[in-house]
Amino acid sequence: ASSKALEYNPTYTHTLISNALINTDLRIKQNKPVTPAFLFAALLWPALPAKVLRAQERGMPPIAAMQDAAHELIIEQCQRIAIPKRFTLPIREIWDMQERLPRRSGKRADLLLDNSRFRAGYDFLLLRESAGEQTDGLGQWWTDYQDCNDSERRDMIRDLSNKPEAAGAAPRKRRRNSGAKRKRSSGEAQSGE
Repeated sequence: ASSKALEYNPTYTHTLISNALINTDLRIKQNKPVTPAFLFAALLWPALPAKVLRAQERGMPPIAAMQDAAHELIIEQCQRIAIPKRFTLPIREIWDMQERLPRRSGKRADLLLDNSRFRAGYDFLLLRESAGEQTDGLGQWWTDYQDCNDSERRDMIRDLSNKPEAAGAAPRKRRRNSGAKRKRSSGEAQSGE
């Protein structure tokens, strides 16, 4: 998967993988924990966006497209190398977090911050940015958010509502109230008996 990405976007792919290896070496030197899942996520990531885009073109919503593409990519890769199941789930969670991190409105930011995979997802976001991927300052936003108190966090979330594109979520479509229709239908059925 990475070889195709190297052909398509060699600078980004090389930088991302190199930075992941450099960061891993640094963590080892600092006696910090290292998981192969993070490395696999970095090695395979460059091939993922094209698969996600294809899934979205088929009409899938962004998070479902990410999950479907991740599943497909891991299955393809497991035909070449063995990736134990204990690593495939964290790989998917790290990738899934990349789709969720831009969605920060309301209580989502706090829920993401409390997620057990937040730190890996956040570190992966910073890795992507260090390789040159444009995320519109998302990594800095999350860095600042972690350093803020509750009041400052509420202000940051409120600021997002002033910039709908920064909130990361498409505007909600209004649902039609089908409950009234059901009540009317069941009432008509009862009166017709």
